[in-house]
Amino acid sequence: MRQHYKTILLLAFLILVWGINWPLSKFALQYTPPVLFAGIRALIGGLLLIIVALPKYKQLQFRRNWPVYLLSAMLSIVLYYGVQTIGLGIMPAGLFSAIVFLQPVLLGFFSWMWLGESMTRQKMLGLIIGFIGVGVMSAGGFTGKISLLGIVLAIVTALTWALGTVYVKKIGHRVDSLWLTAMQITIGGIILLAAGTMMEDWSTIVWNAPFIEDTVFIAIFVIALGWFVYFKLIHEGEASKVGSYTFLIPLVSIIASVLFLNEHVTLNLLIGLILILGSIILVNVRFRKTTNTGYSKP
Repeated sequence: MRQHYKTILLLAFLILVWGINWPLSKFALQYTPPVLFAGIRALIGGLLLIIVALPKYKQLQFRRNWPVYLLSAMLSIVLYYGVQTIGLGIMPAGLFSAIVFLQPVLLGFFSWMWLGESMTRQKMLGLIIGFIGVGVMSAGGFTGKISLLGIVLAIVTALTWALGTVYVKKIGHRVDSLWLTAMQITIGGIILLAAGTMMEDWSTIVWNAPFIEDTVFIAIFVIALGWFVYFKLIHEGEASKVGSYTFLIPLVSIIASVLFLNEHVTLNLLIGLILILGSIILVNVRFRKTTNTGYSKP
């Protein structure tokens, strides 16, 4: 029971900080180019985690594990944050985050295909309903130009996030979870900074108090603590079930965007919330009629 409450608290923390990340990142982009911003916040978060992990330095085993760290960094940090930050620059934060949450649906299917997790009809229905809920929330609920390129970038963001999560779950037993999180974020931050330096101009960054405070908050709570909590939850439970709760993140993002970025609340938001809550129930609660009905991975 104690573990159950701990899991609930970790999920609540993750949903809150990852939800407010989207409008916070959108806000920061008025002071910085996207790729450099992605690199700065990732590198700060990674270095903080390295400091925390230093007492367990023997478990780093960089010579043996560097391919794992590098591939994980490319999927979960370089592509995910790089594409995400560029996309946020051309679409409303709430709408972009809503589209990205195709990820739990992709994660559910990838976990079935590659991790051997069960895929009951009930769970499949829940994942689909959750994605429909996200779609309903994003359908005409915001002002701003809707870019086809932005939609593509949001889908790519969802795909890289899902693939990175499945990869970490699959190889998690081979590496220390804290060092894996620290190294993937740090390596990803270095790669993003290198790419940003080649593509963008450092002199265009406005180093004022709002930008610095925003960046430090994201680096500590969203990236360092957020990714550590996320992978801890993934290691301790089914990836698809953890993924189902992330459907609540765009709801937090939308509320924060309404409060701080002047995006608008509509009936779509309420309908989407009902669908999302139904999705979480279907994925996580077993009903007798569907307990023995499902598909096994061949």
